[in-house]
Amino acid sequence: MARGRLRVYLGAAPGVGKSYAMLAEGQRRRSRGTDVVIGLVETHGRRLTADMAEGLELVPRRTLVHRDRSFTEMDLDAVLARRPQVALVDELAHTNIPGSRNDKRWQDVEDLLDAGVDVVSTLNIQHLDSLNDVVQQITGVKQYERIPDEVVRRAEQVELVDMTPEALRRRMVHGNVYPADRIDVALTHYFRPGNLTALRELALLWVADQVEEGLQRYRTEQGIATPWETKERIVVALAGERHEEALIRRAVRIAGRSPGSELLAVHVARSDGLTGADAAVLAGQRALVESLGGSFHQVVGADVAAAVLQFARAENATQIVLGGARRGRLAGLVLGDQVVPRVTRLAGHLDVHLLTDERMAHRAAVALPPLTGGVGRVRFWSGAAAGALLLPGLTLLLTAVRGIGLAGELLLYLLAVVGVALIGGLYPALVAAVGAGVLADYYFVPPAHSLTIGQPGDAVVLVVFVVVALLVSGAVERAARRARIAARSAVEAATLSDLATGALRGQGDLPALLERVRETFGLAAVSLLERDSMGGRRWYTIASTGDTPPERPEQADADVWVTDALVLAGRGRPLDAGNRRVFLACAAQVAASLENDRHRQQAAEAGERLAADRRRAGLLQDLEPELAVARRALEQLREREAPRTDSERAALCDGAAGAVERVSGLARALLDLSRLHAGALEVFLRPVDIDEVLAVALDALGPGGHDLTVRLPDDVPDVIADAALLTRVVINLAAHALRRSPDGAPPLVEAVWSEGQVDIRLVDHGPPAPDVAAPAGRGEPNGVHGSTSAVLRLCADLAQAIGGTLRWEETAGGGLTSVLSLPAAAGGRSGEVTPDGRV
Repeated sequence: MARGRLRVYLGAAPGVGKSYAMLAEGQRRRSRGTDVVIGLVETHGRRLTADMAEGLELVPRRTLVHRDRSFTEMDLDAVLARRPQVALVDELAHTNIPGSRNDKRWQDVEDLLDAGVDVVSTLNIQHLDSLNDVVQQITGVKQYERIPDEVVRRAEQVELVDMTPEALRRRMVHGNVYPADRIDVALTHYFRPGNLTALRELALLWVADQVEEGLQRYRTEQGIATPWETKERIVVALAGERHEEALIRRAVRIAGRSPGSELLAVHVARSDGLTGADAAVLAGQRALVESLGGSFHQVVGADVAAAVLQFARAENATQIVLGGARRGRLAGLVLGDQVVPRVTRLAGHLDVHLLTDERMAHRAAVALPPLTGGVGRVRFWSGAAAGALLLPGLTLLLTAVRGIGLAGELLLYLLAVVGVALIGGLYPALVAAVGAGVLADYYFVPPAHSLTIGQPGDAVVLVVFVVVALLVSGAVERAARRARIAARSAVEAATLSDLATGALRGQGDLPALLERVRETFGLAAVSLLERDSMGGRRWYTIASTGDTPPERPEQADADVWVTDALVLAGRGRPLDAGNRRVFLACAAQVAASLENDRHRQQAAEAGERLAADRRRAGLLQDLEPELAVARRALEQLREREAPRTDSERAALCDGAAGAVERVSGLARALLDLSRLHAGALEVFLRPVDIDEVLAVALDALGPGGHDLTVRLPDDVPDVIADAALLTRVVINLAAHALRRSPDGAPPLVEAVWSEGQVDIRLVDHGPPAPDVAAPAGRGEPNGVHGSTSAVLRLCADLAQAIGGTLRWEETAGGGLTSVLSLPAAAGGRSGEVTPDGRV
C-alpha cells in the first residue's frame, strides 16, 4: 500500500487564514469527486472558517477525561476505519490529551499517512523545533507545542499562507481572529507590528529554503551545471593560513550587502597528502565562519583551483572570494601561486573577488620550516653533532691522504652534507654545507691555509659546490618530510581500514568499535554520548569502554562532535591535531555503525509488527468458520416450519455454544496477542513447579484431560517462567494433541531435563497435519502454518515472552511432537535452596 501524501499550510501567526485555506482545498478536492473528510478542524468561533466547512463530512471527535475535565480530540481510529482518500487535520503541532493513542497530533498524521490516507494540515512557524528559541527571543513567549522540522520537510507540499502585519492587525480589530475581550491584549503583546514582521520573515525564509532544496534536486536530476542565480551564494576559498580571519570577515560583509544571501567557506585538502593546513587553524576558521552565520566545508582534490570551482558550481554559487598577497609575475612563477589566475580564467559565469590584506602583503614570501624541521629534537641534535664531528674528521683524513684532487674532495664533503641532512634535517645540513665550503677553501684551494682563492676556476667550483650542497640539503629535507607525511597517512589509513574491516566482519557492535578506538589512541576510556532530542543539557551514554568513561563532553580530554547531538569523548590524554583528525574519522565510523544498528532495530521491529499483523489476520480468519457454525445453528433454531425434537434442539444449542466458546477463545487469543506485541502483557518470571502446572492444565481440560498419559521424572527441576502464561500454553498444546490423537492412542506428556534446560514434550500419534508442520530448519520456534493453527502461533509467542522456545518435530511412527523448552531454575525443586541462598 502506497504511503499517503502530506500537504501543509504554513503561517507566520494565528489568524492568517491557514484553516480556511485547508478547508478550501478540501472543498476543491471534494468538487472533483475525491472522498474528503474532516478529521479535526478548529474554527475558533470564526464564521468564515465554519462556513467553509459546510458540506464536508466530519468524523465525530473522541471525548477524553483528564483531571476531572472533559476534552475532545481527533478520533484517529474512527478516521482509519472510515479510510477516506483525504483527511483534513488542523493544527499539526498540537499536543494530545493524555490517554490518546499518540502524544502528538503529527504522530496521528503519520499513522494516517502510513495507512495510505492523504492529509492536509496547518502549522504556525513558531512551532518548528529549530526556530523555537528564535521565536521566544522575538515574542517573549515560550512555545511548548513543537514539531520536528523533518516531519514538515517530508511533506510533498508546503504552502505559505501569507498576510502583511497591517492586514492581520486589521483582521484582529474587526474581531475575525480573537474574541473582543482578547483583542487589546493581543495587539499590544504578541501581535505587535515588529513581532509579526519578524515572524513573517522567518516563515518566508524557511519556505524559501524548502524551495531551494527542491531546485537543487531538480538541477541534480537534470544534470544542470550552470549556476541559476536564484539567490546570492558567496564561496570564500581558504588556504588554512593564520591571517585569513580578515578575509572571512570581509566575505561576510560582501554577503551582507545582499539580503538573503548565503556564505560558504571551503578549504581544499590536497589529495596527495604532501601538504596540508594546520588542523587547529582550520578548526578556528570553522568556528569563526559558523559564528558569523556561514557554513564551513572541506573537500579533497589534487588541483586546488579545479576543486574550488567544482564546489562552487555544485552549490549553485554566484560569487567566489579569494585572498592573496600582492605579488608580481616573477614571484608568482617562482612561488607557484597559480590558484588565483586559474580560478579567474576558468570561472565562467561566476564573479571572482580578489581581496588582499595588509598582513598578507607583508608576510614572508616563503615560510621557513620550524627549527627542528619536523624531525624532532633528538634527530636535530644528532645531525648537528654528526656535522660537528664528521666535517673535522673528514678534513683531517683528506689532509693526511692528499692526491685526491679538489673535485674528489668536494664530492666527499657533499656526501657528508647529505648524511647530515638525512640525520638532522635542513638546518644542520645548511650549516654543514657552509662549513664544508669554508674548510675546503681553507685547506684544499690554493693558496692553502687561507680563505683567499688564487684561481677564478677554483672560485667557481667552490661556489657551485656550496649551491649544490644547499639544494641537495633542501631536497633531502623535503623528501624526508614527505616520507613522514606519507607514513603518517599510511598509519591513519590503516587505522580507519582496520576499523571499517572490523565492522564489515561483524565486529562492528558499538562496544567493540569503541574498544578498538581506545586501543588505537592509547586512551583510558571512550564514550559515545548523545544529547536529548529536545536540545537540552542532559547527555546519555549510548556505549562506552574502559575505566571510568566520561559521561559529558566537558569530562573528556579529547572529544569530537559528529553531529549537533552526538559526541565521541575520550579520557586519558589530549590528542594533537593529526590524531584528532583520525579521531574524527573514527567517530564518523562509530556514528555510521550506530545508525546501522538503529536501522536494523527498526527493521526488526517492523518485521515483528508485520508478523504480529499476520497472526492477528490468521486469528480473524479463524473467527469466520466458528461464527458461521453458530449462525447456522441459530437459524435452524429459529425455523418454526420444521419441528425439532428436544434432542435435536439440544444438539443445535450445544453446537452453537461450542462455536461461541471457540470464538470467545480466539478473541481472547487475539487480545493477548495484541497486548503481547504492544508490551502491555505483564510477565512475572519466577521458579514454577511443572507438577502444579500439569495438574491445573488437566483440571482445565475437563474429562478429556484424563486421556493424557503423563510421564514426569521425580527429579525434574522447576523452570523459570510465568506460571499463568505457562499453564495457558500447556492447556492449548494438550487440547490440540487430544484433538489429533485417535482412539486407543492417547497423547503423551513428558519432561526431559539436560544441561540447565527442561523440555516439556507433548507427543501425539495422529495423522500428518497440514496446518502444523515442522519448518525446513527443524527445531526453529514458530514453525506453524495455516489459519487453523493461529492459537498455536500464539502459544509460540507466549513461550518466547516467558523466556522459552516452542518447536514442532515429527513423531517417530507418525504424528507430531510439540517441544516447549524452558530454562531450569538454579535451585532445582521448589523449596530447595542452593548453597548461596538462591531459591
